Amino acid sequence: MRSLGTLLTIPDLNHSYLPKSLLNLIFPFNKMNKANAIILKTKSFFAEIGDMTLFAGRFFREVFRPPFEFRELLRQCYNMGNRSLLLVGVTGFILGLVFTLQSRPTLMQFGAESWMASMVSLSIVREIGPVIIALICAGRIGSGIGAELGSMRVTEQIDAMEVSGTNPFKYLVVTRIVATTLMLPLLIIMGDAIALLGSAIVENLKGDVSYMLYFNQVFDALKFSDLLPATIKSVFFGFAIGLVGCYKGYHCSKGTVGVGEASNSAVVYISMLLFIIDFIAVFVTDIFFEI
Repeated sequence: MRSLGTLLTIPDLNHSYLPKSLLNLIFPFNKMNKANAIILKTKSFFAEIGDMTLFAGRFFREVFRPPFEFRELLRQCYNMGNRSLLLVGVTGFILGLVFTLQSRPTLMQFGAESWMASMVSLSIVREIGPVIIALICAGRIGSGIGAELGSMRVTEQIDAMEVSGTNPFKYLVVTRIVATTLMLPLLIIMGDAIALLGSAIVENLKGDVSYMLYFNQVFDALKFSDLLPATIKSVFFGFAIGLVGCYKGYHCSKGTVGVGEASNSAVVYISMLLFIIDFIAVFVTDIFFEI
């Protein structure tokens, strides 16, 4: 049975000369359509979260099942790790420089310049380094995975692999997720080290602090409870980047336009997911470790 809204002809409310308040009283279907649109978008969002959860479950089933694509895994590790070294290194170096330069005047007002090494090392290792480098890698690696798999989907290369008897999920998805999970912690460790080096250079030039003294203070300030949560958190960051990028590209549609949408939405979803994971990690760390 057709609804009343489909039987009535609703005029174009955007180009009417009547006041909008009067139009909303006469034709309430415009508000109903907006509410229905919000409900549909909410439903599609949660449906996509459910599909992504099933996608992650399929990954865990396939990752331990032979055959194992070691050659493709090494190639993806090289593409995502080695080719990101320059970007992560420059980002970490500038991060250490800027953070130290911005913090130094405030500490000088309280005569606490000697706490610079401890403050910078704890801030970078615990929070700033992993989050900033993960966001940088989300823009480079996540969008790249989404665009690559999306172009393979719209050009029917994935369908051709299924017809030929190859498991495209294991060859394309599993290797990329494992590669991002392995490479991102290493990139974050390298970025943190370079950030501390940039901070040491500023302290050496501004405060006449030797590199030996600076790094002695850094290692005295850092504890096991600082390194372990940050490392575990970076593993989940890498898994999230690979999972969302592969999901968006693997389920790409709408032709070449969908490739751009998959790449763009992958970065947006990854960025949001990284902050959620970071919040959960800080909350759990506060329970098990003394911050």
